Amino acid sequence: MKPKEAAINALENIIEAKPGESILIISDDIKREIAQAFAEGALEIGLWTRINVLETRENIFRTESPAHLIEMINLHNPPDIFINLFRGIAEEIPFRVKIMELEGRKGRSRVGHCPGITLDMLTEGALALTKDQIIEMQDNARNLLTKLQEVESVHITAPGGSDFTFSVKGRTWFSDTFIDWKTRKNMNLPTGEVLIGPVETSMQGILVCDLAVGGIGPIDHPIIIEAVNGRVEKISSEDKNALKIVEETQATDKMAKNIGEFAFGLNPKARIVEEFLESEKVSNTIHIAFGANLSYPGITSNYSKTHQDFLIDKPTVEVKYLDGNKTVVMENGKLQ
Repeated sequence: MKPKEAAINALENIIEAKPGESILIISDDIKREIAQAFAEGALEIGLWTRINVLETRENIFRTESPAHLIEMINLHNPPDIFINLFRGIAEEIPFRVKIMELEGRKGRSRVGHCPGITLDMLTEGALALTKDQIIEMQDNARNLLTKLQEVESVHITAPGGSDFTFSVKGRTWFSDTFIDWKTRKNMNLPTGEVLIGPVETSMQGILVCDLAVGGIGPIDHPIIIEAVNGRVEKISSEDKNALKIVEETQATDKMAKNIGEFAFGLNPKARIVEEFLESEKVSNTIHIAFGANLSYPGITSNYSKTHQDFLIDKPTVEVKYLDGNKTVVMENGKLQ
């Protein structure tokens, strides 16, 4: 698929862009070619289009937004749509969280957030979806959301050794595959998740991440995380470099060790690649994140400045409803 065609499909069928609306594309200079594809697609749809390109320097990591960019985001009449095209390195997670918070502050704009996006995601990966494929993915998400209503708690097991539970009582399930005009107008691109912000103090047990980690990519050795009362108590792995990155990320602030997200992957073209932005959408996987979830709809309370995800292979997901009944919604990585 041509990059511009993929950009148009995402803008029209996921972001729901309409002729006459305005869009601000914020891009790292190393993502300039992708920004150009989105700009060309936006112009073809009939959007008022601007691009802001940020300079990147080797071994220099952003912590704050440039003043001119803050001014553009905080206009009295902000853009209808933001598209963020950033590198996906773990060191810049706090910067990206701040940008998302700024863009969503007034509740008017839709946001397509793309940390770690690559051009081949548009040509052959998780963004290379036709209109019909997007509609089918959205239908699957809505069907899963129907099954997850009135769920009180979730139990995860997997062949790699994962065995943990957490509460979702009072929390809101949602999907990033379509705009929810009442409660949520931002999502990652590519899309492909049904997710929730669990009760931050509720996770109990052992998570064994055996596929990929946000900010790191695919891993050769599992990362084992032990959680008590929602908070990480111990991390271990034979991969010392990956372990160091995870430990440093979880040292960002007090809430970085608390659970922030649980999600199912639904995208039929997603691949396990270096950029977790795509890996987390792989069909029939689940992932857990520790850190920020304040942008999620409904009640959430993880105010961390970071957010790191852990992908689990062949999980079995059993849910318990408020009435006490239980059902398996995914078995060995297959949605039931």
